[in-house]
Amino acid sequence: MKSNLEQVSAWIRSRQSIYPASYTGEVIEYEVINTLLENANAAPSHKHTEPWRFHVIDNSKLKDFGTFCQKQYAQEFTGDRYSQRKYDKIAKKLTVTSHLIVIGMQRDFNESVPEWEEIAAVASAVQNICLSLPAAGIGGYWSSPAYLLNTVTEFLEMNAGERCLGFLYLGVLNSELPPAITKKPISDKTKWYN
Repeated sequence: MKSNLEQVSAWIRSRQSIYPASYTGEVIEYEVINTLLENANAAPSHKHTEPWRFHVIDNSKLKDFGTFCQKQYAQEFTGDRYSQRKYDKIAKKLTVTSHLIVIGMQRDFNESVPEWEEIAAVASAVQNICLSLPAAGIGGYWSSPAYLLNTVTEFLEMNAGERCLGFLYLGVLNSELPPAITKKPISDKTKWYN
């Protein structure tokens, strides 16, 4: 039992956001993406509402999505708020991204649980994906640019009541990983009551 806990602890503690600068541009196999989604589907949800929804963009649609994102950026950020560097970066990072997963939350129509619990369930599903990435040699990060969250439905179809919570970029890792970020000690964030 202890060795299993040590292995799981090592996986959890080595999890980090890895950005497109560390991706090779290679395509991740369908079976791997599907396994990641199955792992997401194992997340907990109160009253089994299973609110997570995923829209997977790959192949030529990534380029189309990059063009869409640039258009949305240019509409949102005008004048002094506009950055040509950021505009160019939007499409560039998608050229090395294998798959982009649009993260949706389908609110329970009966509202049988508070909305924050539905959001937490989706976050748990995404965390399951993120914890699986190192074992597959994949990098990823969750992004939530405000200018896209409410306009992504112009690019893809979401269900009535479904809300976009962000975008998960996935890519095959090159050999150079960025250094891991050191967390502050858990003792600074914990109170014990005996």
